[in-house]
Amino acid sequence: MIRMIVQRLLIGVFVMWGAASLIFLIVRAAPGDPATVLLGPDADRGRIDELRATLGLDRSLGAQYLSYLGDVSRLDFGESHRLGRPAMDAVLDRLPATIDLTLTATAIAVIVGLTLGLLAGGRPGGPLDRVVSACTIALQSFPTFWIGIMLVLVFALGLRLLPSSGVGTPQHLVLPAVTLSFPFIAIIARLTRTSIAETMREGYVRTARSKGLTERQVLVGHALRNSLIPVVTVVGVQVGALVGGAVIVENVFAWPGLGSLVVDAVANRDYAVVQGVTLLIAGIVVVLNLMADLLIAQLDPRIRTGAV
Repeated sequence: MIRMIVQRLLIGVFVMWGAASLIFLIVRAAPGDPATVLLGPDADRGRIDELRATLGLDRSLGAQYLSYLGDVSRLDFGESHRLGRPAMDAVLDRLPATIDLTLTATAIAVIVGLTLGLLAGGRPGGPLDRVVSACTIALQSFPTFWIGIMLVLVFALGLRLLPSSGVGTPQHLVLPAVTLSFPFIAIIARLTRTSIAETMREGYVRTARSKGLTERQVLVGHALRNSLIPVVTVVGVQVGALVGGAVIVENVFAWPGLGSLVVDAVANRDYAVVQGVTLLIAGIVVVLNLMADLLIAQLDPRIRTGAV
């Protein structure tokens, strides 16, 4: 177990380095000069050159990269000159709203996805299985922003049951969380259905039935535990993806999380904020994957004892 943790931590370090390097190159390859964007196109050339020197943009790309890696290793993510404050402070101020949205969407997706997967996998090939399969394909086919717009049209503008944007009450969280959860529901439901259907053909399941257990007891008490391993793996990966995918949903519903912050930062060439958001999301993904590995090790005794 200790060896596995050390290996995952080393992999996480390389992932963070790769994410830091990639976002450094991407933001600097974007067209436009940050100094000109901040001061405006009519600014004096001398002021633009002075700001470029302050931002370190007058140095070579290699020198900027080494300085950037040194700052990141000290957890110094730079100053947002657009906001006039440390970039990570601005990111952390918006993080709670994104976490609320992501956790709510994850809870919805896990509960609904596992339920649908259990119902479909318990009787593969049946009418319910076909309905669930069709619905999950549809959920994965529609773009997230389109789902959000449709939900606003129906529940906010049509039925007037829920607010279409903003924050302040639990009702404001419903539409963006449901929108973000829909593709995740489809992934969990399809994976659970496949895993349950395979597990139900195992010998120990037939033995449990021969002992007189009901189908529900067999399904929940025996098949579900062994079917959770691939589901937990996907959930660990997808929760991190939800944090990144929340950028689009937050802009659709005017949710004040990392989404609107990073869109404004990209538009204004605010390198420090873009890099801070990216590295924070990469760190969250690394931690969630480690937690998923540890949970899988608890579910699978072969991993816990080193048999695989």
